[in-house]
Amino acid sequence: MDIFGVLTLAGGLAMFLYGMSVMGGSLEKISGGRLELLLEKLTSNPLKAVLLGAGVTAVIQSSSATTVMVVGFVNSGIMKFSQAIGIIMGANVGTTITSWILSLTGIEGESVWIRLLKPSSFSPVLACIGIFLYMSGKNNRKKDVGEILLGFAVLMFGMETMSGAVKPLADVPEFTGMLTMFKNPLLGVLVGAALTAVIQSSSASVGILQALSVTGAFTYASVIPIIMGQNIGTCVTAMLSAIGANKSAKRTAFVHLYFNLIGAVIFMAVYFGVNAAFEIGFFRHTVRAADIALIHSVFNIFTTLILLPFIHGLEKMAYLTIPVSEEEKKHTGNEEFQILDDRFLQTPGFAIEQCRSLANQMAGLTKDCFLKAMDSLEKYVEGAAEEVIDLENRIDVYQDKLGVYLTKLSSANLAYQDSQNVSTLLHCITDFERISDHAVNVVEAAQQMEKKKLHFSKKAVEEMGVYRSAVEDILDRTVSAFVHGSERQALTVEPLEEVIDELNKDVKKRHIKRLRKGKCTIELGLILADIATNYERVADHCSNIAVCLIQEQDTELEAHSYVSHLKGENLTFERQVEILEGRYSLSKNK
Repeated sequence: MDIFGVLTLAGGLAMFLYGMSVMGGSLEKISGGRLELLLEKLTSNPLKAVLLGAGVTAVIQSSSATTVMVVGFVNSGIMKFSQAIGIIMGANVGTTITSWILSLTGIEGESVWIRLLKPSSFSPVLACIGIFLYMSGKNNRKKDVGEILLGFAVLMFGMETMSGAVKPLADVPEFTGMLTMFKNPLLGVLVGAALTAVIQSSSASVGILQALSVTGAFTYASVIPIIMGQNIGTCVTAMLSAIGANKSAKRTAFVHLYFNLIGAVIFMAVYFGVNAAFEIGFFRHTVRAADIALIHSVFNIFTTLILLPFIHGLEKMAYLTIPVSEEEKKHTGNEEFQILDDRFLQTPGFAIEQCRSLANQMAGLTKDCFLKAMDSLEKYVEGAAEEVIDLENRIDVYQDKLGVYLTKLSSANLAYQDSQNVSTLLHCITDFERISDHAVNVVEAAQQMEKKKLHFSKKAVEEMGVYRSAVEDILDRTVSAFVHGSERQALTVEPLEEVIDELNKDVKKRHIKRLRKGKCTIELGLILADIATNYERVADHCSNIAVCLIQEQDTELEAHSYVSHLKGENLTFERQVEILEGRYSLSKNK
């Protein structure tokens, strides 16, 4: 092979690895985190976990990605260690789909239908469809589908290029002589493990082996140990992912290693035992790409079937490797922020769902915090201020943790909708945190009144009661719209915010009248004005959250233009305002 042949081989390898990366990444994007949510929820029994692990891996085309995700689940407390073992087994089976797809390059025949099955025939068609969808698609789903097709086409072109570049090596004695070294099973295992560890993908390393098989230098006897080694080498990704994780996550990575090591030892023992007893001749036959795919599948299915009944044994081996410490026994490992695991950043759709889950908790805490603050105005209880301040501090932590994680997410290669979701969450958690700040202001006002033994007049109490009901209503609507992702509920927030603006002005005007008549003191007047302002600001933040949720559905909508449109000639909006004004009217207190 001359320098140009080497360059062609290198270019083919680069196209192959890039195509696999693009296709896998696009498949993960189009799943939008739904596959990972299935992994999280549907692992109630080992068989179901195996099938689910196989299915998810077949879709995203990467057992390494599935295993790293599972390590993250265990580390964050989302999944129990025992549940993860079945998924890891299934991931090894699911990854064999890739080798079967790649084996299409080895199809031979002159029939039109057979030739149509060759990647060199259908890959250009897929590439054309893919580039059309990618360049003309107005929504992200079409672009993602286009990327999948383009990635697959590049993958297949790379495979064909590699195969074409190495084919002449079949007539080079030095090359074929070098490959005879792989007849040593131990060396074959080491080479397979090293190659997979370097490129971090068993599917890619099996694909390279399939490309090399066109030289005719590989036999069943030389290929089987290499494939065993490739399955062992893929464990490196999970082992690296477990660095810095908790002990359960490390045990999960070790189970992956033990599963492949034990499987390789058993399979090799059966292979050598059968060959020694019967001297099966076809072991010396040359292998094709499809034969390699078959060996890869048989090994992984065989290993899974053999070890599935011994899941608890694998679990015990992991516990023997990393024993349970006294500190671990005391620690539950279920802290809420553990789900913000950096491993999930590789699958943004799922990471966003984890952030949304925490943001929903934050929304609930914010509502509780402000309700407790308003309760303290009506009946002050010892320790009420401390309780509200503690809640506000927790909400601050939520904002800090979520803000940092969402910022990391925003720098990833996100689909447009994922980017919108991240932006919405960032804006909303800021508004929720601001609401909790206003809760502290309100409870401090209540604390001041209790300390100085100050009391509002009967009229003021009645008016503030109406005002409080309106604020409680807007908080209910906003939190419900946020948690359920309901645009319909979000649309009901702005009319109520308009009513609260008028309530705020009306409450202050009425109190000024009482001041002039000497029915109230200046000090109480200042406190009431401060509380009323905090109520109105809370309504403003609720409005911001609602508009963000509506913008998430209508990406062309601008917040200012939306509010201006509503407050213009909008009969539905005006009708809603009228109904709410009747519900939260102060007229009876005149």
